[in-house]
Amino acid sequence: MFLDPLKATLFEVLLRRRSRRVGLGMRIPAGPFEYTSPHKPVPLTEDEEAALAFAACGITGYALADLSYGPGQGGSMLVGRLGRTVASPDAVNAVSVVVSNDRGTWLLKRPQDFAPGEFGELVRLAQQGALTDLYRRSRIQLSDRRTAPSLEPGYNFSINRWSLYAPGTTYFLPIIETTTLTINAILELFSEAMGIFLRDERAWFRPAGIGRFARSKGGHLHDDPRDLRTATIQMAETALLESMATEHGMVLQNLGLMAEALGLGGFPNFARHEFSWFQALGFRMGSMPATRYGGAPWFLSVPARWLGKNPSVPFPLGLEKDSQILLKPFCPPYYKSMEEAVRAFVEIKFGVNGAYRGGAQQSSWRNPDASAAKIPAPNDAAVQAAISYCDYIFRRYGRFPAYTAPFRTIIGFQVCHVDLDFYDRFYAPDALPAAVRACTERALRGS
Repeated sequence: MFLDPLKATLFEVLLRRRSRRVGLGMRIPAGPFEYTSPHKPVPLTEDEEAALAFAACGITGYALADLSYGPGQGGSMLVGRLGRTVASPDAVNAVSVVVSNDRGTWLLKRPQDFAPGEFGELVRLAQQGALTDLYRRSRIQLSDRRTAPSLEPGYNFSINRWSLYAPGTTYFLPIIETTTLTINAILELFSEAMGIFLRDERAWFRPAGIGRFARSKGGHLHDDPRDLRTATIQMAETALLESMATEHGMVLQNLGLMAEALGLGGFPNFARHEFSWFQALGFRMGSMPATRYGGAPWFLSVPARWLGKNPSVPFPLGLEKDSQILLKPFCPPYYKSMEEAVRAFVEIKFGVNGAYRGGAQQSSWRNPDASAAKIPAPNDAAVQAAISYCDYIFRRYGRFPAYTAPFRTIIGFQVCHVDLDFYDRFYAPDALPAAVRACTERALRGS
């Protein structure tokens, strides 16, 4: 792998970082920058993609997990053990990354998708800078062709239509899995220390399946509004989705910085759609009437159905290929019930081989077994309240979480070799740093 472009300092890369969209072989059809590239598209090399993939979500070593684990201190909210180039709320690693180019489409594994016995080798490859080897070890091929949704209005904004998924480009799509962090946070919210009480704002603010755990009923959750420990489903889920979006944003920022360091062009673009990307990638899909999907009250669904204005809305459930489950949320149909899903999640952390029990050996702690033995699991009241809440959400809204599907997309990132002629024609000389010119000239020589 060539390393010269990677010798740039962080300050230099931050200073130069720009979205450069016009690549070799592209065409701007109209406007003041109307342009047709005189060059053929030149795809990214595997080494270039490997460096970008590492920046986006590469495995780097063990999380330090340096927290207070005493009773009521919340340290055991941490889920994962293996760290990546991007931070993740509670080390859940909720974001997966899909890579798609003219040669195919791949899913990059998250830390939890590897067997524990592989961790040491993955960390060694990262420390040695063997990014291409790490890239090959980390990807699962989904297709032998470029995968992308429609470019028609309604699937994306028109601002991106002229350049998206152009030949020679590589597209990185972060995908957020929403159920893991949601269950993890709910278990903490319903702990004795926090005692948060959640209400359903779309059901006249009734208790969200947790009425029997209210303090007014002899339970431990603060249902008196004067305690200021009550919230709504929407408030809780919005806060969690914002947390997941920070991990997603770090993936995009790292892609932008690595593209700049390598001398490649790249830009983030809107990729938010309820189902189009997931259908294109071959996800297992569910569906429900639009009124239920949008959370409308039941009495509106009847006239909508009579008027033929209640179409079915598809949404992603999970990703499978060749009878192998690649991305699985903690909810049906991958579990029989939300109770089974919650208990399976608790088992991952506190079961015999969980991260805080037998799996503690996979850490950077000096005395992992002794340390883990002192970390308390969530008590039965918190687990039971979490089960009741999650079951309520799934039964009432037909999915989990209530306001979004188990998987969602927001922003993607497209990378290309920059067309120097375009920028030389329309921009001042300082629009292209030396690294960009060198990268494109090298690509043209090798094409």
